[in-house]
Amino acid sequence: MKETSPTRRELLAIAAAASAASIAEVVPAAAQAGPKPLFPVPMVTIPIVGETSVFQVRRIYCIGRNYAAHAIERGSDPNREPPFFFQKPTDAIQNVAVGEVADHPYPSLTKNYHHEVELVAALKSGGSNIPAEKALDHVYGYALGLDMTRRDLQNGMAAEKKPWEIGKSFDHAAVIGPIHPASKTGHFDNGAISLAINGKVKQNSDLSKMIWSVAEQIAKLSEAFELKAGDIIYSGTPENVGPVVKGDVLLCKLEGLPDMSIKIV
Repeated sequence: MKETSPTRRELLAIAAAASAASIAEVVPAAAQAGPKPLFPVPMVTIPIVGETSVFQVRRIYCIGRNYAAHAIERGSDPNREPPFFFQKPTDAIQNVAVGEVADHPYPSLTKNYHHEVELVAALKSGGSNIPAEKALDHVYGYALGLDMTRRDLQNGMAAEKKPWEIGKSFDHAAVIGPIHPASKTGHFDNGAISLAINGKVKQNSDLSKMIWSVAEQIAKLSEAFELKAGDIIYSGTPENVGPVVKGDVLLCKLEGLPDMSIKIV
């Protein structure tokens, strides 16, 4: 019988089968069969001082009016108000390296852009209904942060009794320095915290003046949300928040951590 050569279509089929077989040797069958993302979404991370690993951010929580003097300047009674929280989108993170003066873009829509310097706690674990006395066991480390705020938009929405997310949750609204492991710094329940603009001190207080401690914040948050590893908590800002304009250089200080600085551009 006369032998015939394989057709081009048959050769392509053989090549495809061989290629699929080689892929199957490398990629597990379950991975091949599973759903694939339509497009990649970048992972948001924060550098960790002294580590090659990075801290992956899951959620950003912020507490409002957590220093008595700041609560008063925002028109609230610090002796009666229970803690309240809001969130920022994960991709609002702007990392600022130690020793760097990072460019920070002045955002759209606002003409009254405010600074709020804060201690940030980063969680390594979580849960629901966490007792305050066990809360710090879930803290991986701490960082220095800025909760940047489009104050005119926040105030306008609040006056209309509407959500003021637009004033707090926008690109670059969560400025943060690198995370320092609590195993090296210890936990922060006191220490000077301040912010200066162009060399002039604007905010100047102490962590001991927080109405709700970091441990209490974690406990209260865990009553409403199941906290998990990767969550970070902006723990509130002292009094004398105020506006910044393009060209201003902000210098943030927190006793026990390196300084953090940005320039409004």
